[in-house]
Amino acid sequence: MAASVRHRARMLVLQTLYEVDLVGHAPGQVLQRHFQNSSLPTGGERFASQLLSGVVANQARLDELIERYAPEWPLDQMAPIDRNVLRIAIFEFMLDGETPVKVAINEAVELAKKFGADSSPRFVNGVLGSLAASIGAPVARRRRRGTGERRSRGTEEEQGSEGARERGSGGAGEQGSGK
Repeated sequence: MAASVRHRARMLVLQTLYEVDLVGHAPGQVLQRHFQNSSLPTGGERFASQLLSGVVANQARLDELIERYAPEWPLDQMAPIDRNVLRIAIFEFMLDGETPVKVAINEAVELAKKFGADSSPRFVNGVLGSLAASIGAPVARRRRRGTGERRSRGTEEEQGSEGARERGSGGAGEQGSGK
């Protein structure tokens, strides 16, 4: 299944922030170069530009929040991918407010899976879950093994690709390919 336009835009923003973080290139120029190498429609480019400028303009505030909710990991010791995935998600649901909390967290976890280390998705989910809980935002709970407790289900958009993958996972008695 093809990634949504917004998901592809977030990937470009993450790649841009990663390059900016490591080598200090100008964010706008890096993003424009990524646009030239992508087939992102105009609406996706506009979303990516707004997301990038919001993260860059609010980086100090975002970093304060990350430091507060990941106190065991100083920013300079945190993996650059993890740091920037957190910045994007926190900007989207805390400062911009246009993206529902569950969607922002699901998207961040998906980015961490794609670009981060094996431990990145769990780390990102933990930090964002703690932050979301502290502001009273509803956070989807994962199903506990061995119990009948299930994660709450929202709309397809709220569940993101992770929820769709869970429903089509081909468990016992189901027909499915696993993806």
